[in-house]
Amino acid sequence: MVGAYDDRDGKIWMDGTLVEWRDAKVHVLTHALHYASSVFEGERCYNGKIFKSREHSERLLKSGELLDMPIPYTVDQIEEAKYAMLKANGWTDAYVRAVAFRGAGADMGVSAAKNPVRLVVAGWEWGAYYGDAKMQGAKLGISKWKRPSPETIPSQAKAAGLYMICTMSKHEAEANGFSDALMMDYRGYVAEATGANVFFVKDGEVHTPLADCFLNGLTRQTVIQMLKDKGITVHERHIMPDELTGFQECWLTGTAAECTPVSQIGDYHFQVGHLTQDVTKSYEALVRA
Repeated sequence: MVGAYDDRDGKIWMDGTLVEWRDAKVHVLTHALHYASSVFEGERCYNGKIFKSREHSERLLKSGELLDMPIPYTVDQIEEAKYAMLKANGWTDAYVRAVAFRGAGADMGVSAAKNPVRLVVAGWEWGAYYGDAKMQGAKLGISKWKRPSPETIPSQAKAAGLYMICTMSKHEAEANGFSDALMMDYRGYVAEATGANVFFVKDGEVHTPLADCFLNGLTRQTVIQMLKDKGITVHERHIMPDELTGFQECWLTGTAAECTPVSQIGDYHFQVGHLTQDVTKSYEALVRA
């Protein structure tokens, strides 16, 4: 599939109906466009099966609940919508995007309780998020923007508004020759990349930031359990930036990123080592099982 994302052939599921791709539109006074009242999920379908599909649907509903935006669909209905969209487009391997948002309605201000909550499920065929980084390792800059305190917004909601600083951080990183950026949290601890969680290896043990102010990704949870099943010690803890110099390996996890090795973060360099390669291969085998 090629072309701008608003000018393609195919079908998108909108509020219970499959519509032509180019007809999947919303009004310019949609509340989400003005006030970021939107939550979403990114998922991948492998060989006709969406990995962790129900968990994603459950998290979407939870995100809506956390943002005081009840989504008027059940998990089963969201599941049906996702697979209907895939079938209509003839895809067995694709990225799936479910997004719920406050639409246009009687309210057009900060308050939007009278406006309908809408649901859209789209998808597209998408390869490796970081290109050839799975072989060579992704290169990350370090963002000046920090993940906010959970006192400012529910950090476990996959809310669109939380990604604006991610977009800004990724743009700056790309302008400086990197493919992504590592972000710190509001306290100065290592947090995550702009759309993926981060893991480090030191002396055969794995260290990953404690997800207490950013999204505890489903891929993150999957990989942590995978490592424990392999008998590898995993430390979920606060990590200071100056600790990066002592880690030998690094990788990112996320639905889009899958498991992607990292070779550089700012001035710090890492090996695409044995454990990183093993986790990457094990994850690929798991999602295609």
